[in-house]
Amino acid sequence: QVQLVESGGGLVQAGGSLRLSCAASGRTFRSYAVGWFRQAPGKEREFVSAISWTGGSTYYADSVKGRFTISRDNVINAAYLQMNSLIPEDTAVYYCAATRTYASGSYLAPPSVNYDFWGRGTQVTVSS
Repeated sequence: QVQLVESGGGLVQAGGSLRLSCAASGRTFRSYAVGWFRQAPGKEREFVSAISWTGGSTYYADSVKGRFTISRDNVINAAYLQMNSLIPEDTAVYYCAATRTYASGSYLAPPSVNYDFWGRGTQVTVSS
């Protein structure tokens, strides 16, 4: 199993940037794909981005493509989501998730893969 803890959320003005971090426990973190999801008030949780075991493959939702960058560091068991050019519509609780399933490209996103392990989330608020 892996335990995940997100950090880095906060309040930022539109056009600003934030970097979310996901710290993972466990010695097999390199064998998990990692995804970022978000849930805005009154809306369903949605996929944002994901990265494969080695970091060689990434995938993004259309709504964040070109603005967000996902990365990971398997040495220190961490994953990141760099968010640039933030807009108010990005306001949500952001969750880090992991799955043992090997996937790449678009197969990193649900429903192709089921993410089994979740963090508790970090709030991101973008003001206009």
